[in-house]
Amino acid sequence: MDSVTDEEFDEHFTSFQREAIHLEMRDSYGTAEEIPHLRKWEAGEPDDTDWLQPWFDLVSAGTRAGKVFRRARIVSEPISDYQKWALNDTPLFVAAGEDIRWVPRRRVSTVALPGNDFWLFDDEIVIFLIFAGGGLVMDRLRTTDRGAIELCRTSFEEVWKLSIPTSAYRPT
Repeated sequence: MDSVTDEEFDEHFTSFQREAIHLEMRDSYGTAEEIPHLRKWEAGEPDDTDWLQPWFDLVSAGTRAGKVFRRARIVSEPISDYQKWALNDTPLFVAAGEDIRWVPRRRVSTVALPGNDFWLFDDEIVIFLIFAGGGLVMDRLRTTDRGAIELCRTSFEEVWKLSIPTSAYRPT
């Protein structure tokens, strides 16, 4: 596996041909870009979502070109404040064309999962996201290993079968 730069990571979102799938397994993240917006939400202040527009534009353009973006979020319930914040904005991601589903952690007890969140592009490249305990991205590791790809595809599809679409998800 090799580390990828931010720029290399971003290129995958425009260069894939068919499908990009993302499995999230943490209850809280703390990416540098998100932290100020999360803090505003926690303080009860309105948060504009203009900072998300580049992602929405990318997903919209991709889906118009026939590409598929799917994301499954495995969450503990009751959900964390971070996931409450994420759930609040998720309809905007869905409106842009991303299919995002939620999976209560208790549903995946018998699913074999990789050790880290990942993006899988066209069943050809997996990028594992390596986080610090506080949620900051520390590294992104790319591989084309067929075993890793199969693990990620299989685990994602098993999780997807157990998932709840954003429009129907009501956290406990």
